Amino acid sequence: MKYTRSENGGVVGIASDGARDSIRFDGKGLVRYRSMDTNTIIIIIIACAAAMTGSAALYFRHRARRSRPEEFDLMEGHDFEYYCAELLKNNGFQEVEVTKGSGDYGVDILAQKDGVTYAIQCKRYGAPVGVKAVQEAYAGRDYYDRMVGAVLTNQYFTQPAVEAAQKLKILLWDRGYLEDMAEEYGTS
Repeated sequence: MKYTRSENGGVVGIASDGARDSIRFDGKGLVRYRSMDTNTIIIIIIACAAAMTGSAALYFRHRARRSRPEEFDLMEGHDFEYYCAELLKNNGFQEVEVTKGSGDYGVDILAQKDGVTYAIQCKRYGAPVGVKAVQEAYAGRDYYDRMVGAVLTNQYFTQPAVEAAQKLKILLWDRGYLEDMAEEYGTS
């Protein structure tokens, strides 16, 4: 490496690969900086631009999804339960059973997957789902003697519902989960 004195009093070295090393005194000691060559800088700029373009595409896709109602947003409650039961079957759940409408103790679907039994509360709402649905899934899980309780909805959950679910160990399957299941099996 060949070293020369720079205009600002530092020492500049030019390596055999064309990269530049700068050595400067910062008052506490010598500090060495290695500058990048032009090709490396261009590659970094291109990678950043590609990442930003990909993020923007995902954002606009998500925004478009939320702005148009899905088929399940227009269903009545009981039809939504049967729709969810079909999605669960397509997702590998077995022994999927929609419970009777009244007196179901807060559970709309009973199912099992990989030896784990589930009690699932379905909520087709026009607004975020609150704590009541979590409490219903919790009560129904115990009533039906199931291992796991879950709430499946076409919306998202309020913060108090999320906190209650964590405390009561209830799974929350929101709109994103429902859309992913529907998209995977072509039923949206």
